[in-house]
Amino acid sequence: MTHETSTQIRLARRPEGWPTPDDFAIERVELDPLAPGEVRVANEYVSVDPYMRGRMNDVPSYIPPFALGDVIAGGAIGRVVQSAADDLPVGTVVLHQHGWTDVVQADASSFRPVPDVPGLPLSLRLHILGMTGLTAYVGLTAIANLKPGETVFVSGAAGAVGTAVGQIAKLLGAGRVIGSAGSAEKVALLTEKYGYDAAFNYKDAPVREQLPAHAPDGVDVFFDNVGGDHLEAALDVMNTGGRLALCGAIAGYNTTEKTPGPDNMARMITRSLTATGFTLAAYLHLSPEFTERMTAWFAEGEIAYDETVVDGIENTVDAFLAMMRGANTGKMLVRVMHGGNEG
Repeated sequence: MTHETSTQIRLARRPEGWPTPDDFAIERVELDPLAPGEVRVANEYVSVDPYMRGRMNDVPSYIPPFALGDVIAGGAIGRVVQSAADDLPVGTVVLHQHGWTDVVQADASSFRPVPDVPGLPLSLRLHILGMTGLTAYVGLTAIANLKPGETVFVSGAAGAVGTAVGQIAKLLGAGRVIGSAGSAEKVALLTEKYGYDAAFNYKDAPVREQLPAHAPDGVDVFFDNVGGDHLEAALDVMNTGGRLALCGAIAGYNTTEKTPGPDNMARMITRSLTATGFTLAAYLHLSPEFTERMTAWFAEGEIAYDETVVDGIENTVDAFLAMMRGANTGKMLVRVMHGGNEG
């Protein structure tokens, strides 16, 4: 295949509430000849992530919103198939943020080469060995300052970040790790595969009713991917001096009305709690430290992972919508197919 055309998924309109397929458009684009310094990359895997929903809204945030008509930007990994840049020859594996497309052409400076390690799936660079794992590590260390023996509660624990948080917390010496998930199957995975000491299905009963039974001695660190009722429940059981690492709030991403805040915020005062929201941009300096530690853990067989893979760039929107409704276990990915074969 010559990779002379690119299938690109663009934001057609801003979603109101839950996104629908009509909010997106698929466009087939003829690529120009390479300019000096450019490379052409055939993607092998494309990432779909909860934070992308926030960028579909035209509101101020830590990162600019997607512009209408633009390709949905985000993590992807592929191989250079044509090159006009000496430092990225054909065959180089690269990570980038050009997002939802099967073939991308851009200046070489927007791609980061990564080692192609035999036996190591490239997809792992988009989650447990990449930004997903780094997010978990930063939240537990730089944000929550986890100490050995402490109790950790993780909301949305069966997602890509949550499965990483549980394992890293135990490797860093956490005494007890508790997670919430949205099905009995996911709850079982948390305790049987991901090292969680306890887990519960948040659909079985209110989180506020279930969490205390699993945290009889309270919680020292709360790693929040959900917000809403999970945040309120965590505040109920936080120990004095507890830390809350606020990573995501997926419970409110698709609401069309303002939702009330927790009714127990006074516990922030009475328990001397610290709640810190974070994004990775300010903590990328920790990437070498994380990579060294995670590579060693992975090599020692200490790290498990799950992937939910959807085939075909044309099915990226379906994968995104399924992920937003919790259909994935671990990382949700799109495997790009070129000419009927994997990239």
